[in-house]
Amino acid sequence: MDFSQFVFNLQDHSQFVLNALLAALLTWLLSLYYNRYGRAVGNRSKFSHNFILLALTTMLIIYIVKSSIALSLGLVGALSIVRFRAAIKDPEELTYLFLVIGIGLGMGANQSGITILAFVLIMAILILRSSTQKNKLKSLDNQMVLSVSSRLANEAQINTILKTHFSGIELRRLSQDNGDLRITYVVEADSIEQISIVKGALLEADAAASISFIDNKNIAH
Repeated sequence: MDFSQFVFNLQDHSQFVLNALLAALLTWLLSLYYNRYGRAVGNRSKFSHNFILLALTTMLIIYIVKSSIALSLGLVGALSIVRFRAAIKDPEELTYLFLVIGIGLGMGANQSGITILAFVLIMAILILRSSTQKNKLKSLDNQMVLSVSSRLANEAQINTILKTHFSGIELRRLSQDNGDLRITYVVEADSIEQISIVKGALLEADAAASISFIDNKNIAH
């Protein structure tokens, strides 16, 4: 293949390049929103780093197989072999992944107009929900993830302790297995001393309790 043929082939796929750039832009904007306003417990920044790659990979697959029944059937066979074991612990994470995949599907099928329109509408709804939702956690800078595992303390005791010492708390996950109560909160902590006081109060309720604070906003630095 000489240079002129190479340039001609690139021109044939110019729409793909444009759609890929649009997909990357949309998923980048989505990752910014998710990092700022996402409510999932965990490292949202690390999770959102996969958005652009996932969208572009989905787009590439759809672009390749959309015009070939044989390739489509081959893709079905390949996906029946591959098993993904990623643990999605929060429904919000799954929702954002579906949105990213939807962007890739739309761009790969050359439906850029409806994809952009849908993205704008979805983001408008998300922003409206974030602005109107009464969030117990008003200060994003002081958010920390608190995990408590206890056999003796019950949920009401733990909630009372946290409400006494923290200006804002939000329950994210609760499970009980063989007498072990496991609860995950996002709390608004103002200082390291405040965290120490809460830890002491929780240990008074159950000396064998397992307590962990995860610093997402560098409050402990």
